[in-house]
Amino acid sequence: MSSTPGSAFRRALTALVPVTALLTLAACGSDSTPAADTSQAAAPGSPGLAAARAALEKYSQRPTTISVTEPVGKKIPKGKRIDFILCGVQSCKDLADFFTEAAGELGWKVKQIATQGTPESVQAAYDQALRDKPDAVVASGFPRAVYAKQLARLKAAEIPVVQSNADDLLGDGVSLLKNGPDDVGVQGEMLASWVVSNSDAKANTVYFDLPAYTILKPVKDAFAAKYGEWCDGCGLDNVDVPITAVGKDMPDRVVSYLRSHPKVTHVVFSLGLLNVGVPAALKTAGITGKHIVVNVGDAQNYQYIQSGLTDGAMALNSHETAWLQADALARHFTGRPMDVDQKAALPNMLVTKDNLPSADGDFPIVEDYQAQFKALWGLS
Repeated sequence: MSSTPGSAFRRALTALVPVTALLTLAACGSDSTPAADTSQAAAPGSPGLAAARAALEKYSQRPTTISVTEPVGKKIPKGKRIDFILCGVQSCKDLADFFTEAAGELGWKVKQIATQGTPESVQAAYDQALRDKPDAVVASGFPRAVYAKQLARLKAAEIPVVQSNADDLLGDGVSLLKNGPDDVGVQGEMLASWVVSNSDAKANTVYFDLPAYTILKPVKDAFAAKYGEWCDGCGLDNVDVPITAVGKDMPDRVVSYLRSHPKVTHVVFSLGLLNVGVPAALKTAGITGKHIVVNVGDAQNYQYIQSGLTDGAMALNSHETAWLQADALARHFTGRPMDVDQKAALPNMLVTKDNLPSADGDFPIVEDYQAQFKALWGLS
């Protein structure tokens, strides 16, 4: 099913980005640093290129196992009630639905509480959770600053709060945090491995970023570090994009940049939503020969990859994240710590046309993740 630029924006927006960033942003101007000359780029047999290719080989493989291997080991109690606080966009609804599916396997009931993504509606949702007195609260996208008062009351009531995809810290009321700042840097390494490998370590790259989304800074930093390590002498230009460009003039910005920087060979987007509309704009402008890779793929970008309009994408692990959250709560409800889940690395995959599992929308990275989790729960 095709996605419009607007729907792609709504779906991708909170995949990694705290929702409240949208509420407090002032429009940021674009900022760039000059690209280096690539005439002295590494030769195809360089150690940096070999390392990049080894990394790309690893990240291109579709993982077959989840990283949690320790069975819960006790009978998981049924009848638990979980409040899942939505963030107002489709990506959070998808995560909630995946979690609800896992909870159903465990005999739990999930109440999804809608918000509009505003601080007031988020706080109202947490107030509702306090009145509900559930056995746990699950949410995505909101840093604790939005609901600090309610979090303190939940902590006092010994109700665990499970978070994901938020620029936050574990502890002080947050019992589990996945895809936080310490987890997302690998995404930048994945993108760098593809660019360096694809170019034979002779790339001249522009990296388009949304700097107001602080959860993406570790991605950008890791990309720059690995790109510099593996592609010595390769050009890298960083362009900061204001939120006002998303869904509006982003394609025009890319066309304008590439016209004024014709030596650029590779284009990297810190979120797939920034690429929506770009391939068509490049075609209209007669700009060819540019290679595009995006962080956080979505249905639109997977369709671009299938059609040869975009080269690659980092696939997000929403299915596995949701079921890992359920696994963590299963352990909590049996009197065990959530440490095994907090320490577990979520699966990652760099997809191209050669290994794309599906272009129809979000897909699980570990194909039979459900069966593997159920085995840990004693349900298989």
